[in-house]
Amino acid sequence: MPTIDREIHRFQDFLAHQGQKLTRERTALVREIFGTHYHFEADELLFKMKQKSVKISRATVYRTLELLVKSGLVRRVHLGEDHYHYEHVRGDSHHDHLVCTACGSVIEFNDPELEQRQLEICARKKFTPTFHNLQILGVCDSCHRKGEQPASPDRVMSIGEGAMRLRK
Repeated sequence: MPTIDREIHRFQDFLAHQGQKLTRERTALVREIFGTHYHFEADELLFKMKQKSVKISRATVYRTLELLVKSGLVRRVHLGEDHYHYEHVRGDSHHDHLVCTACGSVIEFNDPELEQRQLEICARKKFTPTFHNLQILGVCDSCHRKGEQPASPDRVMSIGEGAMRLRK
């Protein structure tokens, strides 16, 4: 079964346990989300659906995103802007983010030693972690070489579609 169809089936199972149905609009949203390979915004998703002539309301997009977050298929991330971005979750795909506050690029990374250290800290503090989200704001190498500086060190001007880069 192709990946997107598998995710649709997982979402359908989740909705059934919630007493809800998988509508045509929700199916179209899941297809779009799992065909997207960058951090996206809810309004951007709505715009893409409208471009594809899918009749869908803003409320349906936001409600469906909430359901997808609850189901664990989508993760909501705050990348330094005034609103959330979303990303689909693939299996054991935990990663953290480096966010350039000058150009908005997002570099995903996973560091097993850092993950282990976090678990050790939790154990030492007798704390049971359920989730964590690490993001480091700063200036990427490209902006640093150009001498670009952010308007604010803790705010991102905008995250663009082409801004995400994956580094292991």
